Amino acid sequence: MAAEENAAEHGLTAGEYIGHHLTHLRTGHQSGVIDFSVFNIDSIFWSVLLGCLGMLVLWRVARTVTSGVPGRLQAAVEILLEMVDTQAKGIVHNAESRKFVGPLALTVFVWVFLLNSMDFLPVDLFHTVFAVAGLEKTIEHFRVVPTADLSTTLGMSFSVLLVCLYYNVKIKGIGGWAHELVTAPFGTSKNPVFALILGVLNFGMQMIEFTAKTVSHGMRLFGNMYAGELVFMLIALMGAVGFGSATGIALWFGNVVAGTAWAIFHILIVALQAFIFMMLTLVYVGQAHDHH
Repeated sequence: MAAEENAAEHGLTAGEYIGHHLTHLRTGHQSGVIDFSVFNIDSIFWSVLLGCLGMLVLWRVARTVTSGVPGRLQAAVEILLEMVDTQAKGIVHNAESRKFVGPLALTVFVWVFLLNSMDFLPVDLFHTVFAVAGLEKTIEHFRVVPTADLSTTLGMSFSVLLVCLYYNVKIKGIGGWAHELVTAPFGTSKNPVFALILGVLNFGMQMIEFTAKTVSHGMRLFGNMYAGELVFMLIALMGAVGFGSATGIALWFGNVVAGTAWAIFHILIVALQAFIFMMLTLVYVGQAHDHH
């Protein structure tokens, strides 16, 4: 009921309440155009904090690992490590590359899973904390799901693109990769004119492919988590009528049932989206090792 009480207290309609909760804590005001001088402080804060937390947990498990009967945390990490290693071996066949790509995939999965899991926190938790601390005017907006921020997911997918570009050059060499850029997927021709035309078409298709993979990689994660966050807000507003009528009581009951059901279902979404993002990372890096 915190969402309904918060909305009523500040005199917000349902649309204004949701819009307020979908606004980031930023370094400045962002207009309708792309402005690289504006940073979403909340997304950066949670991304760094949860990234450090994930690395700390994995480091602690690695430091305390035993050959005997493992504890629950060690067993969970071992299962996760085996799963990632199996997927990496099936996609990236270069053993030397897997020494970096395997840990990278594990880090990606753990990090994205933790970022996605922030969606389980109550909608108005931090807004209530800030109000109690007298900071509601200083920190008016604050979002807690970094993967529901397009700048975060596109930043992560762009980092994967940089890794792919690195392995394209490392595996094929600058000359080999440059040759691939102008000869795949349509091939080339012995005729200089046709070779030039095909080279331009091939290069354009390669650029479109890199761009499409990077954008879709980030957009897929963002879209699912943004939708999940929005559904939690809509469910939280179901009891806005209050207990003054039978309708209000029914809506509150629906709020509890729908919220519980969606939270349980969302556990699958959180884990699945982390797994998909990790698998696409492995696939794209694996493709960088293939010769055309």
